[in-house]
Amino acid sequence: MINHLRILRTLAILEGISYLLLLGVCVPLKYVFDIPEPTHPVGLAHGVLFVAYCAWVLIVGTQRQWSILTTFLSLLASLLPFGTFMADKKFFKTEV
Repeated sequence: MINHLRILRTLAILEGISYLLLLGVCVPLKYVFDIPEPTHPVGLAHGVLFVAYCAWVLIVGTQRQWSILTTFLSLLASLLPFGTFMADKKFFKTEV
């Protein structure tokens, strides 16, 4: 049986790491040091993880009958640096 919550937790961590890499490493490399090469692959990976995370929040939220507020905050977390780590700790880890 597929454990959707475990997949969501994994996606949350991976999406958070990719976001921090993009903001903390790739953007300074591109705009400060004029080294744009890492931006495309990291940005692509982050985009895929972002979409997967958002889809999985909706899947798990529907399955577990989360409130609209919990679902909204879980989605909002994907827009904030460290947000998915906080969502994992506050919402996802408590469900296990």
